[in-house]
Amino acid sequence: MRHKAYVPGVALLAALVVGGCSAGGGADANGADSKPGTPTVSPAPPGRYATLPAPCRAVPRATLSDLLPGAAELPEDQREKAFRGAAAVTYDTDRKVGCSWKVDAPNATRSLVIDFERVVSYDPAVSDDDRADTVYERRKEAAGLSAPMVPGADAAATTGSGDKEKEKGKGKGDGETTDNTASPSSSASSSGGGDSSGGDSDSPDGTPGGDATGSGDPEDALPSRLLDNLGDAAFLQDLPKGADSTAQNHTVSVVFRTSNVVVTVRYAEQPALITQRPDGRELQEKAQALARKLAEKLSE
Repeated sequence: MRHKAYVPGVALLAALVVGGCSAGGGADANGADSKPGTPTVSPAPPGRYATLPAPCRAVPRATLSDLLPGAAELPEDQREKAFRGAAAVTYDTDRKVGCSWKVDAPNATRSLVIDFERVVSYDPAVSDDDRADTVYERRKEAAGLSAPMVPGADAAATTGSGDKEKEKGKGKGDGETTDNTASPSSSASSSGGGDSSGGDSDSPDGTPGGDATGSGDPEDALPSRLLDNLGDAAFLQDLPKGADSTAQNHTVSVVFRTSNVVVTVRYAEQPALITQRPDGRELQEKAQALARKLAEKLSE
């Protein structure tokens, strides 16, 4: 009799335990009742580009002939080697590739280097594009162009004289023009005509065709600056020879970002004679033209 009296109590306790576990398991299974109001976090979208172009085939031969004067006059085997280029050593061609060309002509040596870097974010909260923008911003800062830019300042540097004078006067007052944010090399360039004023005639591609000082010095190119209408963001870094260097070398770099790819173009000239000076404006124009072609190729 005593044993039978305890049976209902044990049965009731077992039923309560089973029922409680079932209710708890249901809440944990769907997660809706355990943490009400918790937002659902979606991973950041991937970048537009999953692969990179073959760098040594990214520049058309006709463009290389223009960028590397003297290559066409080389013997056939040397000419083919020069146009073929040298691929950069890389261990992951899906992430980083590059190619370089160099031609030693009688009057000057021209060299060209292009580099493609596809940036991937391993943080689900940060998109590939945002991570690539961080890479680009670091390079811009290294070029001395990290300070804020007055809207339209770059356009003012390559448009009519009236707009130039307006932006020039504004820059002296607030110190925010592109010229004032340029790298140290830009100060030397701008002092010799980098900040063009009235009286210049503009070339069809938007680059001033005349020298602001009237000296006709080919090295008086526009200074380092941000560029418009090239990828999502772009800048040009002008690097004429150092003051203590006897070699008249001149290098121009154009860096731009499009989605999750950062592209760098470096174009340089080394004259054969120290009395000759490279045409900085020409180097800038050709480097920018090539950068725009590469941006178009990426968009294909």
